[in-house]
Amino acid sequence: MNQVNSSNLPTPALRTSDPEQLATEILERLKYRIGKDPKVAKPHDWLTAAILVARDRVTDKWMEATKRTYAEGSKRVYYLSLEFLIGRLMRDAMTNIGIMDEMRVALTSLGVDIDVIAELEPDAALGNGGLGRLAACFMESMATVDVPAYGYGIRYVHGLFRQQMADGWQVELPENWLAHGNPWEFERRESSYEIGFGGAVETVNVDEEVTRYVWKPAERVIATAYDTPVVGWRANRVNTLRLWTATPIDPILLDAFNAGDHIGALRESNKAESLARVLYPADATPAGQELRLRQEFFFSSASLQDILRRHLQQYPDFTSLPDAVSIQLNDTHPAVAVAELVRLLTDVHGLDFEQSWEIARLTFSYTNHTLLPEALESWPVPLFERLLPRHMQIVYAINAMILGEARRQKAHTDQQIRSISLIDESGERRVRMGNLAFVGSHSINGVSALHTELMKETVFADLHRLYPTRINNKTNGITPRRWLMQCNPGLFSLIREAIGDRFMDETEALSELDAFADNKDFQEKFAAVKRANKVKLAKLVQSRMGIRLDPSALFDIQIKRIHEYKRQLLNIIEAIALYDQMRSHPELDWVPRVKLFAGKAAPSYHNAKLIIKLANDVARVINNDPAVRGLLKVVFVPNYNVSLAEVIVPAADLSEQISTAGMEASGTGNMKFGLNGALTIGTLDGANVEMRDHVGEENIKIFGMTAEEVSKTRAEGHNPRAIIESSRELQQALSAISSGVFSPGDSGRFAGLVDGLYNHDWFMVAADFDAYAKAQREVDALWTDPQVWYSKTIRNTARMGWFSSDRTIRQYAKEIWRAG
Repeated sequence: MNQVNSSNLPTPALRTSDPEQLATEILERLKYRIGKDPKVAKPHDWLTAAILVARDRVTDKWMEATKRTYAEGSKRVYYLSLEFLIGRLMRDAMTNIGIMDEMRVALTSLGVDIDVIAELEPDAALGNGGLGRLAACFMESMATVDVPAYGYGIRYVHGLFRQQMADGWQVELPENWLAHGNPWEFERRESSYEIGFGGAVETVNVDEEVTRYVWKPAERVIATAYDTPVVGWRANRVNTLRLWTATPIDPILLDAFNAGDHIGALRESNKAESLARVLYPADATPAGQELRLRQEFFFSSASLQDILRRHLQQYPDFTSLPDAVSIQLNDTHPAVAVAELVRLLTDVHGLDFEQSWEIARLTFSYTNHTLLPEALESWPVPLFERLLPRHMQIVYAINAMILGEARRQKAHTDQQIRSISLIDESGERRVRMGNLAFVGSHSINGVSALHTELMKETVFADLHRLYPTRINNKTNGITPRRWLMQCNPGLFSLIREAIGDRFMDETEALSELDAFADNKDFQEKFAAVKRANKVKLAKLVQSRMGIRLDPSALFDIQIKRIHEYKRQLLNIIEAIALYDQMRSHPELDWVPRVKLFAGKAAPSYHNAKLIIKLANDVARVINNDPAVRGLLKVVFVPNYNVSLAEVIVPAADLSEQISTAGMEASGTGNMKFGLNGALTIGTLDGANVEMRDHVGEENIKIFGMTAEEVSKTRAEGHNPRAIIESSRELQQALSAISSGVFSPGDSGRFAGLVDGLYNHDWFMVAADFDAYAKAQREVDALWTDPQVWYSKTIRNTARMGWFSSDRTIRQYAKEIWRAG
């Protein structure tokens, strides 16, 4: 069979992007790819046709970038993440390849409104929150700054659940984003790999000195790749997001089916397909824990096999792997990849253990996203050993090496040695995945300056003592294409009108907007853009929830994953206290305010789901009380996702970033709000610290305890009851919650939440309440002077350029990956 040399093939004619040509291509795709005549085509048909036209142009750039990477021998970055919260892709791709305006005209000429069909594109449910959205921003920025990269994850059929409300309670339903296919992706059947589970390890004595280990899995599945092109700004480069789906070796046990066991015949198929069914299956049960670990190993192993195959296409062996490849572990979810790479290099490719370990350590780098010990994954040793017996052996071998090194230094106590160990012996023996990722990486980075320093002092203190040069900081960023150009076109156009186009390529050039912060004419235009965005959000809330919002009110917004440390509870309690004040003092000139919440709670996180219920119960009472005269509205918008955020973020006046100091690694919502001209109210936590330094103390509202004060208070003994009893407003608000004001007929519904505040208040809600309430009234005072308010919010937009993910990725590329 003759091989086709692609370099000898004729180059396709350059695709033009004039509206007439685009319209012609849309009709061609409609006819030949979708099989529809324009007269009978439905909106979703037009959407698919438009995407296919854009995809062709992206694909041209994709092929060029891939050929260039091979020709130049460029180092590749592989980003392993269990989440990629990519959202809708059509606007992103069309904007970045520069055909958005022309496509709008082309579709209009065909009688189609691009804004209408864009709303029909499914929102890919491949992530939960900040972690997954960061991965998506990073993929776009890697393409923008010309870093050759692959993102690796799982092609979840349902992904994270779709959130609905039933009487104010969160209900989880399957998200069917793939129900009608995904026109952006390409199946790669040739990129398929066997993934094993269970079984046993056999020892093979090659000679007197060499022993080999052969893993004989009891179960095997096939991982098959689906590729989505990720295009950078101005199509500088197109990189690849490769997502894995799972299929069984034998799709049906025919003997069982013919014997009448029609359900049992599909047992292996169902088990394999469950690997790519749902993001973050509830892990409250042993079965849920096992499925989570299976998912993590499945995608890690498939990705590594793919990486090693690609490497051998260009290089003779694996000694050059750290020079040609950099693998970034996004949190601990892919940490098992450390042991898997050692296994593949040792057992499959014949390297000795020490050499394999050194190659792995120089190839991997690890991003930590949490200081919560419980969020640093660990697995029961019996589960890990049963599911991955060879990897358990490798973990023990690595642990012996690391602990031996620590002992030889003679600078570590027994307690410090126990902390360094990959096996937690304090109770049920567990494999510590954070420790495995740390020792198996040459670089460990935090995601904000504060978070990085706290890593050294808390969760990785003893590992940092053993390896003092490995921890470094890479403060998170966001892509300004998605989070300004696309989601806020009014503000984008206003900025271009004021300072020109340089900020589109150099985000830090936004600083030129500072000169307009006190310009009354510009302030009025800025305010008009903000009001238009608020009107858009108000219409969405009205259509989805039947709640009317006043766009002239202060839109006070907290959107993020529901978790006690993020302190949505503090926000709700303050809303109750404000409600009490408004009723008690109707003679005062209250600032109209909308308190808007959105976010999902993990299905097994009882208190988080209870906080959602409380928010909805409080909203029901306040919104229907005529005594408030519409001055205060509370809204919980269900099913928070990227598309919803793109409407909410541009409409925010006040950005709630109120986590317990020392517990939020970075946050990226704070950056999105700031870029879109919102004032931040927040603690000195995560990237809020750096935001304060960049926007200026006078342009951010900081309150509450510092991380150091929180730590000291916990250590010395915290008496929340005394604090609550000394705060009249807090005591009355908690009394209203516990007495059933917001839960008539079930006065004990929120007893657990209130008792938690009285008895331990671990997240310092009571401790920070008075400072938070005072800060909110100071925000009210600022709001009443529009010139002062818009001066501050314009400066927030002007000074957020440093928080671009382009800057973050350039730092990764230079200081960790040595790529690009």
